[in-house]
Amino acid sequence: MPYESAGAGPVRHRRTGRSGLAAGGALSKVPEVTAWFWLTKVLTTGMGETTSDFLARALGPVVAGGLGLIGLVALLVAQFRAPRYSPWIYWSAIVMVSVFGTMAADVVHVVAGVPYAVSTMAFSLILAAVLTAWYAGEGTLSIHSVRTPRREAFYWATVLTTFALGTAAGDLTAGSLHLGYFSSGVVFAVLIAVPALAGRFLGLNAVAAFWWAYILTRPLGASFADWMGVPLHRGGLGWGTGPVSLVLTVLIAALVGFLAVSHRDLPANAGA
Repeated sequence: MPYESAGAGPVRHRRTGRSGLAAGGALSKVPEVTAWFWLTKVLTTGMGETTSDFLARALGPVVAGGLGLIGLVALLVAQFRAPRYSPWIYWSAIVMVSVFGTMAADVVHVVAGVPYAVSTMAFSLILAAVLTAWYAGEGTLSIHSVRTPRREAFYWATVLTTFALGTAAGDLTAGSLHLGYFSSGVVFAVLIAVPALAGRFLGLNAVAAFWWAYILTRPLGASFADWMGVPLHRGGLGWGTGPVSLVLTVLIAALVGFLAVSHRDLPANAGA
């Protein structure tokens, strides 16, 4: 795939000296970008969407949001403390980012009454600010450079913002623009192919292609998960958010278990 993988495109590092040596010699804390990565990522986006909706209805938005925040903080602490990439810790943190990111975007709309078009633009600007600060401070946005606590903090700030942005964008197309969940999923499935084609035929930078696709995985997975979970009168299949969340959780656990055993997504420098 043309999305960022080991050796894909030049990565410019402006910082030298001890910090540069430390970043180059430390172990990567994120998985290698493979087809397994994208499959697991899309499943986590769908699972986070339906789980957030299920918990908000079952517990109320305040309690659900509090539990989501506690789970997110606990898993991010575990991720930062881990000496190297661990499939179980990393993907559990991604799941909680997905759940809490959905809650954050929903609270902005449901509680604060902010239209999805406005929140989509706001989260886009926040994401641009995070990426700009990351690049200005580190000289690269490559996930293969995530080998220091500072870069890891930038990485997870970016990931959290992409989930909130993707949630708002998916709800914008499905609800405000009246495309419906299934049609929105089809639209994002087409759009996510654009960076792949641009990277292959137009020379789009691999890092830019990666983050472009990464942002789109959120509304892609969430749109199809919503389509399966919401009632028939809302344009869905009516399977229920609880059952859909459970099935997706089982699939994610099976995939992560496979990756933990097979090491198919082990970072390129894992044996350093």
